[in-house]
Amino acid sequence: MTTQNEPEIPWSTALEDPLASIEGHWFDGKVAVVAGGGLSGPLGNVGFGMAWLFARSGARVAVLDRDLEAGKRTAEMIREAGGEAAAYDVDLTDEESTKAAAKQVFDDFGRIDVVATSIGGGHAKGIFEVSLEEWKLSMDLNLVTAWLLMRAVEPYMTEGGAIVTVSSGAAEGRGPALPYGIAKTALEKLSVGAASTLAPRGIRVNCVRVGMIWGAFAARGMSEDRREMRRKNVALQTEGTAWDIASAAYWLCTPQARWVSGQVLSVDGGGFAMRNTGAAGSK
Repeated sequence: MTTQNEPEIPWSTALEDPLASIEGHWFDGKVAVVAGGGLSGPLGNVGFGMAWLFARSGARVAVLDRDLEAGKRTAEMIREAGGEAAAYDVDLTDEESTKAAAKQVFDDFGRIDVVATSIGGGHAKGIFEVSLEEWKLSMDLNLVTAWLLMRAVEPYMTEGGAIVTVSSGAAEGRGPALPYGIAKTALEKLSVGAASTLAPRGIRVNCVRVGMIWGAFAARGMSEDRREMRRKNVALQTEGTAWDIASAAYWLCTPQARWVSGQVLSVDGGGFAMRNTGAAGSK
């Protein structure tokens, strides 16, 4: 209700926010850098999924990968679908290689708006069983690569840009401890800290924590029996894929997530399935 001195505000004012009318091509004119975006197998992977979704939404995509052929495969598929993409041969564990790639992408595309990395890997050795070299490799792959990439691209990023990293459910596991899980825990802390550091420039940083998805990594050496056991351990009783992770990471970089920063989003089918283990009050 308005008084005589107050102008009447039309109801349509409620729709003036850009989020009320935003459409699918959220990245028209933008440039997305995807580390680990090469397509390395027919099952696909998170990096490829992110690169593909950014391209489908109008972004020009720079694919960074130490497997240049995999990177070229992604770029070619994006171009065949009508998008624009280029592949770059990069060793993201090497500071100079990472810095040179960031500068080259900026020189080639003229801007950097979105940065996504899914680089990682590890083994099943415990923290007191690995050698110093294996420990350092886990830290390099899962933590240092993200730090080097953020540090290299940050000077070139536009205000209002977005960064997304990819962690693992291993980050919250209580053990037995693996260097992989410890490195992913540190990656989550890095992402939250970077969000606070870059907030004055309007750059958002978030992290996606991956559950027990089925993809090229999980498929290595896993029997169908073990795969079914994994599925039953998920609360939703369904198996996730790389696309579930890629789509969550993609959303975190869109304007729809413009007020989301410094968050770790678990994409895990609801976590572990509940079991009746004789808790108080159970029958």
